[in-house]
This record gives sequence, C-alpha cells and structure tokens, in this order.
Amino acid sequence: MKQILIVEDDALLNKTLAYNMTSDGWKVTSALNARSAANLLAGTAYDLVLLDINLPDGSGYDLCRLIKLEHPETMVIFLTANDQESDQLHGYEAGAVDYITKPFSVAALQRKISAMFAMLERHKPSRDIYDDGRLLIDFSEQSASLDGRPIALTPMEYKMLYLFCQNPKLVLTRQRLLERLWDVDERFVDEHTLTTSISRIRSKIEAEGGSYIKTIYGIGYQWTGGERK
Repeated sequence: MKQILIVEDDALLNKTLAYNMTSDGWKVTSALNARSAANLLAGTAYDLVLLDINLPDGSGYDLCRLIKLEHPETMVIFLTANDQESDQLHGYEAGAVDYITKPFSVAALQRKISAMFAMLERHKPSRDIYDDGRLLIDFSEQSASLDGRPIALTPMEYKMLYLFCQNPKLVLTRQRLLERLWDVDERFVDEHTLTTSISRIRSKIEAEGGSYIKTIYGIGYQWTGGERK
C-alpha cells in the first residue's frame, strides 16, 4: 500500500485531504508543521509527500530538500497559495514533481496522484527472480528459499547464482566465472574460493534431491535448472 504524508497547517484542508486520500486506498499520515513532519520522515520512507510551502515553523522548500536528501525516491507535490513563476521554479529546484496552487480541486488532485502511482508501477523495473516451484531466489531482495524454507546465502553466492540463472544450460568456464566475479566484487577470487563456493551452494540448494549445478570436468559448470537426480 502506498504511503502519503500530508504536511499542511490548515487543519481543515489537512483533514479533508486525509479523508479523500484514505478513501482512495492509500495509507495517510498527517502533520501540521515542519517539526512534526521531520520527526515522521525520520522513521518512515513515504511514497508521496503533499507539502505546504508556508509552514508556521519553517519553509516547505527546506523540508523538501531534506526529504530528497534522505529519501530520493519520495515524490513531493507542493500545495501553496504562492502563484508566482519564480516560486514554482524554486519548488522544482528543491526537488518537487509538481506545484499546485490554492484553491484547487481535491478530486483532480486525487486523480493526478492515482495517475502518478500507476505510471510508476508501469515503469518499475521487474524484480530478478528465479522460481521453479521448489527453489526461489529473489536477487533484488537478496532472499532465497527451498521448498518454502529460507536459505542463508552470502553475497558472493548470490552473485554466482545470478550468473548461472542468467545463462541457463550454458557451460560457464571456470575462467569466465573468475573474471565475472572479479568484475562484480572488485577483489581477487581464486580457484580454491570458486570451488569452495560452488560446493557450499550445492549443499544449500540441492539438499532435497534436486540437481542445479552440473560439473563439466576440466571446463567449468552448467546450470541445469532443477532437474531431479
């Protein structure tokens, strides 16, 4: 569920926005001043902040810069009575994605937010996942499980598995693996480390009878994709 923070000192407008955004299915948190907003932002990364520029205890511009510094992915929409072009440019320079002058249509704002979230979902990079029904590896989240039970993998093991999963059925020579792991880690990986890592991976993902990594003697290894032994 998307999380929205409303930072608006007009209590009635704040409550109206919160009611309507909640009705749209978003999780909404409200703040009436910059200090309260900063405290909330310290503990949570919001998807969107609706931010008044003229707050009783500070500038919305300054708060926006703080948001973008600590949470670069958070979108900020300014809500303000300031309608000068210079104010709008100042807002965009601070990192806002939009600048809405008061008074405005709450319904139009709701549709704008829904469209923005929908666009982000369409352009969100797909997660790198291997899943054959038994072995699940989420490379984006660095998590893995076998038959529903979590597997603990090291960063090196995730990188090795990623190379295999990106090259199914292809024989990866030991030299190629060493070169690719060197490129990724920016540190030396020797033959012994490679052999040991392959052995450890096998002990974790082939524990229940599946065969995932085939040794091609004298050459390297091949990802066989969960074939039964």
